[in-house]
Amino acid sequence: MRTFDELGRNYDAQLLKRLLHYLLPYKRRIAFALSLSLLVVIEAAPAYLFHIAIDSAIEPVVHHRLSFADGVRMLDVIALLYLAVLLITAVVIYGQVRIMQTVGQRAMYDLRRDIFIRLQELPISFHDQTPVGRLVTRVTSDVGAINQFFSSDIVAMLNDAFVLIIFTTVMIEMNWRLALVAVAIVPITILVTRGFRNSIRSSGRRIRAAIASINSFLQEHISGMTTVQMFNRKQKALQQFSESNRECLAAYKDTIKASALFSCALDFLVYIIIACIFWYGGLWVLAGSVKVGVLVAFTLYAQRFFRPIQNLSEKFGALQSAMASFEGIVKLLDEPVPPLAQPTLRRQQRFLGHIEFRNVWFSYSNVTSPGEEEWVLRDVSFCIHPGEMIAIVGHTGAGKTTAFQLLLRFYEIQRGEILIDGTDIRQIDTMELRRHFGVVLQDPFLFAGTIESNVRFGTMASESLSVEEALRKAGLGDLLESLPQGIYTPVTERGSNFSVGQQQLINVARALAHRPEILILDEATSSVDTNTELLIREALAQLFRGRTSIVIAHRFSTIEHADRILVFHKGRLCEEGTHGKLLSVGGIYSRLYLLQHLEQEVTEQNDPNVAFASVH
Repeated sequence: MRTFDELGRNYDAQLLKRLLHYLLPYKRRIAFALSLSLLVVIEAAPAYLFHIAIDSAIEPVVHHRLSFADGVRMLDVIALLYLAVLLITAVVIYGQVRIMQTVGQRAMYDLRRDIFIRLQELPISFHDQTPVGRLVTRVTSDVGAINQFFSSDIVAMLNDAFVLIIFTTVMIEMNWRLALVAVAIVPITILVTRGFRNSIRSSGRRIRAAIASINSFLQEHISGMTTVQMFNRKQKALQQFSESNRECLAAYKDTIKASALFSCALDFLVYIIIACIFWYGGLWVLAGSVKVGVLVAFTLYAQRFFRPIQNLSEKFGALQSAMASFEGIVKLLDEPVPPLAQPTLRRQQRFLGHIEFRNVWFSYSNVTSPGEEEWVLRDVSFCIHPGEMIAIVGHTGAGKTTAFQLLLRFYEIQRGEILIDGTDIRQIDTMELRRHFGVVLQDPFLFAGTIESNVRFGTMASESLSVEEALRKAGLGDLLESLPQGIYTPVTERGSNFSVGQQQLINVARALAHRPEILILDEATSSVDTNTELLIREALAQLFRGRTSIVIAHRFSTIEHADRILVFHKGRLCEEGTHGKLLSVGGIYSRLYLLQHLEQEVTEQNDPNVAFASVH
């Protein structure tokens, strides 16, 4: 049975293999950058030049074995060689940094793209359960942590490994006994590094989790700042933020503590080895078995020899941090996508608009046989004929919105079938299926950009109305006339520079421009005032003509003229018929209708002007 360390090493190797996969497209550039590492052999030259200068120029002149003029000429040559070494080293380092920084940024571009693609592939249920801030952290902070490793750490670690090999070879050639003293630190350094590995990795994980928590909290509270201030929750929000902030601080402090102890331990070992070199080397110089230049060179080599060891140790810490970040990214990239039925229809010119729910059962628990209380839809069957306007009503949680989400395949049903024009929607490519639908939601969502880009959102120009035509049909002609930039007027995040009613009308224009065969309205007028509702209803009349329409209604005034009304109750289709027929039956629909009118009368008695609220 494998030990925990063996499992850890295998897991690290798998992560590293997947991480390096993003460098494969740029292997030629990387190979060239790594080939430059062979030139780091010249880094051994400066200390060796000091050895030659002392033992072959300065010391012979001092002891009159060489003339002063000859000594000066030799020193001039050595100085020029030293400057040449520095220049070549600078050029090599510049080339490596330039190449690897470019490769690193391209690799990060690829990684961010893969993450975003995965986010779009994951089902709506995943996004329902995952905080937005955590996902933002994966694309930003975690990728940023990996960027340092890709851009510079890989080449730096390779360079340091070459330097260690070269310095060890040169020192053995100069004096093998002093070389043994110098390299004695290497096994100890390996042991110290292994001791700090788990601590650094654990702290890295805690930092990523803390940053994700902070990002989630900030995203939620900045978006809801109006509510926070309205309910005087600033102090409470500060306390909650401080808790997440303290967790982040504690994780960073642990990382700093581990890194400081690590660096201190390595520095201590370096100083011990240098002292040993001075001690033993000094004794051998006094005994005449070692020259002064050799001792000086070894001192310089020792200081330069241990710098790569320190760098490798520090880069190891950076690698652990990168691996901790990539660990979270891998979990996201490996998040399972529920298997979808293999579509047989990739492209269909138009839908007639015949929709059929046939014995549909659905539960969000994603199992084939959920408990009775977990079913959201229970054995639902109904037909919608081409060009028909159908309304769906019911109490909150009755399954109204779920029905249209299943129709668009945001979720997969557990039992039954949903058919369009006689074809099971599971046999239709998802993108192709949704291309034929127009949707206007209860909560209007606009993206930062312009009015034009929001209306054109997801619409192919060759099959759409002009943006201005769609906006005018949606009842926004007067608004366009009042805007100097017209359809190119900027839209801020979530459309906050427009009223809720205007945002909803822009969404209606988006659906109009799309020219869908099937229209879905999910309580599209429930969050606006009465005047705006009238404008939206006039705009929707344009949408209803000649296409199948499904209206999920909150206000019954919007559905009185529907061809048929479906009444859902506790996940079942309980009643079906026209407005007048359902009222005459005296069932669930009749009670809901009377209750809403009673609430409206009470509201109007308390505030007579409520029905005449204007669009802000």
